[in-house]
Amino acid sequence: MSAGEPQSSNSEWHDVCAESELDPEFPLSVEVEGEKVGVFKVGDQVYALEDICPHAYALLSQGFQENGQIECPLHGALFDIATGMSLTEIGQRDLTCHKLKIESGRVWVKLHAA
Repeated sequence: MSAGEPQSSNSEWHDVCAESELDPEFPLSVEVEGEKVGVFKVGDQVYALEDICPHAYALLSQGFQENGQIECPLHGALFDIATGMSLTEIGQRDLTCHKLKIESGRVWVKLHAA
């Protein structure tokens, strides 16, 4: 985001955590504009996905993360972290992926990109 870029309430970047807080084995759950967002570290990459499983209310960030996938702690729905793609039928649909950037060691998330 450039210094002169206009911001509106639904297109704003939100500072959600320090990059140093992220652990590849333990995703982080944050709330942005009233929405639960999971922040996942996979290798050197960081991703932001909707954090509520579409199958039944459960925070995916409390699930088991391995090999670039997150497993829902409630019923085992499996999702690809990089794409949000549902990898099992129980997942019902793909997850929403949010824009993410890292600046000066801080993780920023944008929910509703234009």
